[in-house]
Amino acid sequence: MARCAVSSDVFNVVAEPRRREILDLLAERERSVSEVVRALRLAQPSVSKHLRVLHEMNLVRARREGRHVLYRTNAAAIRPLYNWTKTFERYWSHQLHRVKERAEAAQREKHDRNA
Repeated sequence: MARCAVSSDVFNVVAEPRRREILDLLAERERSVSEVVRALRLAQPSVSKHLRVLHEMNLVRARREGRHVLYRTNAAAIRPLYNWTKTFERYWSHQLHRVKERAEAAQREKHDRNA
C-alpha cells in the first residue's frame, strides 16, 4: 500500500516531534530561523525544512523584516487539532475523577481504621 505524503494533513505534519517543538517555541513569540536553530540546537537546514512544511500546511505564518523571515504560529490552522483532542477531554476528566474518588476512599478507610 502506498504511503501518503508526510505533509498530506495537519495531523501527519505535527506527528513529527521536531515540528511540535518548533510550534511550541513559536507559540511563545515570533522568531527567525536562526533563533529557532539556537533555541532548539538543531541544524539550520533541518529547521528550514520543518518550517517549510509547517508553512505549506499554514500552521505557521511568515513575514519579511529586512533580510530576515520571522515565523509565528497560525492559531486558526491549529484549531482543528485542538478540537479533535478536546473530544477526548471527557475521558481524561472522567479518569482523573475516578482516581480522585479512589484516593479519597482510601484516605477515609485509613482514617476509620486509625480512629
